[in-house]
Amino acid sequence: MWDVYEPFIKTKRQKELFSLSEHLAAKVRKRAAETDRKGSFSLENLKDLKDTGYVALSLPKELGGEGLSLYEFVLLQEKLAEGDGSVALSIGWHLGIIMEIRDENLWEPSTFEWLCSEVSAHKKIINRAATEPATGSPTRGGIPETRAVANESGYTITGRKSFTTMAEVLDYYLVSAYIDEFDEIGWFLIERNQSGVSVEHTWDTLGMRGTGSHDLVLNGVHVDKSKLVELKASKQEKPIPKGWLLHIPSCYLGIAIAARNEAIEFAKNYQPNSLQTPISEVHHVKEKVGQMDLELLNARHFMYAVTEKWDHYPEERIRLGPELAAVKTIATNAANKVVDLAMRIVGGRGLSKTSSFERYYRDVRAGLHNPPMDDAVIQTLAQRALDDN
Repeated sequence: MWDVYEPFIKTKRQKELFSLSEHLAAKVRKRAAETDRKGSFSLENLKDLKDTGYVALSLPKELGGEGLSLYEFVLLQEKLAEGDGSVALSIGWHLGIIMEIRDENLWEPSTFEWLCSEVSAHKKIINRAATEPATGSPTRGGIPETRAVANESGYTITGRKSFTTMAEVLDYYLVSAYIDEFDEIGWFLIERNQSGVSVEHTWDTLGMRGTGSHDLVLNGVHVDKSKLVELKASKQEKPIPKGWLLHIPSCYLGIAIAARNEAIEFAKNYQPNSLQTPISEVHHVKEKVGQMDLELLNARHFMYAVTEKWDHYPEERIRLGPELAAVKTIATNAANKVVDLAMRIVGGRGLSKTSSFERYYRDVRAGLHNPPMDDAVIQTLAQRALDDN
């Protein structure tokens, strides 16, 4: 079968990094059904991610990592998602947040160096906790109901965060909270084992069950002032585009590639007694295979082109917001179409709980609900067009 990754692996370094992701994808694939059934993040998968050093890849080279570029990040995540989308999406948040802090210099250098040491030497993992039941996704601009109240030695934080991916296994939570004294939103670094921190098991979803995205509950959690690691005005004039969020579309394209590959293998090997050849020779099956690859070519070449522009022309990044958002919309919708076509090739067998296709079908739909949402992307593109003409 033609290797769909070959056109995008262009250097020796990319090939070496890709081989690591390929190795991990094979491992997590074996546990994907069990992880999906349990609805929690697999500790075995977490151990593999740590033991192989995958969790440290986005750290700067001088601080124990590989200094992943956006192109490399997307390439590795796409392959990992082919093994298990929930694993890729989960660890993508950790790797991407480190890239964000690294590239935007969001933290004090000494604090970031400490975090890098925690990740490289002790394999610690981190994720942002931002979404809340009342405010929805932070991309919509809602002010957190989680509050940080100042006291003599620091802050007391109370609130609830939903959709906290890997909630039970994270070592650090980067929690957004409204700070009354500044009338601004701050981000606090909170350890999992701190008093007042708990995880409520609320994650029981249709797809991406293995992310274990439970609610994080903060009940009078005390932190000292040094744990306020980011502070931003509640209304930014022009938000900085987040290139690292392309780990989201890369993940769903990886799921689609897995479905595509398995559907082709099925078609080449399944021959009902009504035919003289496998169904891969049937016209309408060939047509569906071609449609799958057309969708993937369109979405993937666009995605990788935008990542190359991000990496090679950093001065252009501030204007890449609409393209980054468009990648997500095009990729996730294409991924859904590919999985649907794959299931049409396989037929009723794809609905069986013993089949990986029904999991692909459920998992890929979650991409439609990851930010940015389609309506916001279309409005962004429309506004840019109207402003420029």
